[in-house]
Amino acid sequence: MFTGIVEQTGTVTQIVTLPDSAARITVTGPNVMADANKGDSISVNGVCLTVVEFDETGFTADVMKETLDRSNVGTLEIGSKVNLERAMQVGDRFGGHIVSGHVDGIGTLTNRETSANWKVFTFEMPSSLGSLVSEKGSITVNGVSLTVTKVSEPNSNEAWFSVSLIPTTLQDTNLGMLNIGDSVNLEVDVLARYVDRINQSQSAKEGVA
Repeated sequence: MFTGIVEQTGTVTQIVTLPDSAARITVTGPNVMADANKGDSISVNGVCLTVVEFDETGFTADVMKETLDRSNVGTLEIGSKVNLERAMQVGDRFGGHIVSGHVDGIGTLTNRETSANWKVFTFEMPSSLGSLVSEKGSITVNGVSLTVTKVSEPNSNEAWFSVSLIPTTLQDTNLGMLNIGDSVNLEVDVLARYVDRINQSQSAKEGVA
């Protein structure tokens, strides 16, 4: 589990294609290597990956086809900047929200509004996520825990949401590097997933009845 508080921005230094459409990626990130071990979980742009090799400068992780298909990890290139966070430890301060590292969908940056002290980003998201995102609720964008400031109607065919980003977030994560049309990994609040599942189950039972 993670909190969505990015520890550093790393750089992709190697991508190796593996059989079965999988891949092995190497990322530099000395800050997250401080207490690393083989088998540890590290969030890369919000995707939970397992360390298979490491040294003091970075780590290597295997990425299965499912992950490549369902996240923007499949679009990474040599030199890509990625947000990194080690798995949370019991007893640590909990600055963000509960993040599983399991991406729910890919969003697209559609608008950027600039003010004196922050920027407002608006993202298009899959319509299937529209009912799982709420105003003032939490959402993870490329591994960054953010608060939703505006969101489309729950059943809208054109689902979207907006977030406000302070200068620190723009500087210390790769969100500040985004351009219109860029894709991001999205993870909704884990509680929303289970509430939605319960509602679906209840609706199915009522339908049978």
